[in-house]
Amino acid sequence: MSKSPRSKKQSAVEDTDFALRSLQQAHLAQPRYKASKEELLRLYEQMLLIRRFEERAGQLYGLGLIGGFCHLYIGQEAVAVGLQSALDGGKDSVITGYRDHGHMLAYGIEPKVIMAELTGREAGISRGKGGSMHMFSTEHGFYGGHGIVGAQVPLGAGLAFAHKYREDGGVCLAYFGDGAANQGQVYETFNMASLWDLPIVFVIENNQYAMGTAVKRSSAETEFYRRGTAFRIPGMDVNGMDVLEVRQAAEVAIDFVRKGNGPVLIELNTYRYRGHSMSDPAKYRSRDEVKEVREKSDPIERAKAELIELGESEESLKALDKRIRAQVSEAADFAESSPEPDLAELYKDVLVENY
Repeated sequence: MSKSPRSKKQSAVEDTDFALRSLQQAHLAQPRYKASKEELLRLYEQMLLIRRFEERAGQLYGLGLIGGFCHLYIGQEAVAVGLQSALDGGKDSVITGYRDHGHMLAYGIEPKVIMAELTGREAGISRGKGGSMHMFSTEHGFYGGHGIVGAQVPLGAGLAFAHKYREDGGVCLAYFGDGAANQGQVYETFNMASLWDLPIVFVIENNQYAMGTAVKRSSAETEFYRRGTAFRIPGMDVNGMDVLEVRQAAEVAIDFVRKGNGPVLIELNTYRYRGHSMSDPAKYRSRDEVKEVREKSDPIERAKAELIELGESEESLKALDKRIRAQVSEAADFAESSPEPDLAELYKDVLVENY
């Protein structure tokens, strides 16, 4: 008796499973990214800048110099630094949610203008009108900074569509969290991105708690890298506390997308040390849990240990930390001494002028 042909539905499922396995296996088969001492030192410096910047932002919030919502990136530094170090800043684009200060710093944007934006000053990257959650820089291909949970994901698909339409070779990196991963608009975007083979990398920063609810209490499927399977989007499961593993995964994913294979989903398992925002006491987890992650998995301490193994001295790393602290203090002083926006700014940037 002859074997019956596979149904179209069966073929799609098997093809999807194959793509999912292939990309994950490509990631796992690759040796961990080998960075020179100089390159690892640059990545370490970027992560340390984000850590010290966010610590100072927390202090300024406590003093009342930063108002509204403020979401710190402390603990998640390896994600933004590792991923964005693999991008082509000249043609790729980035979009993220409201925990955006770290992404902007990883993209090389001047700390002074970010701190000025946090404090609502005219010298800020969004002229003091965006604040913590709505930073923006088309010059750097950075499109926000969005306050509505998950809303940046379909906008990221629009950026990817623009890359494809213009044939500029660019890829969009669209960040969102484990909480936003349950939003309906995310899945509508997965469908369109896969249907149109859009050049987009969906990045789920799984910091385990969303706004305060543990992943296992809110998500039926806790392996987020599998969330794109129904849309034939391959996924990758990555340790987001290891900047070199993140960098290696980024190269696999971006190369896959840039070759015209359609979207990829990366889950970065990471952890935030502070509350969801500055108003969150984070009583839903124990101090011992946070302490254990800090002691065993901190991305900055991991990179520091590797640098020392490569011959970097502890004295030079202490001197680097001192320079970064001074840079952050300078940024804070600049922000505090900068003027607030003129009232006339209320009427600017509302409509596109002279289009």
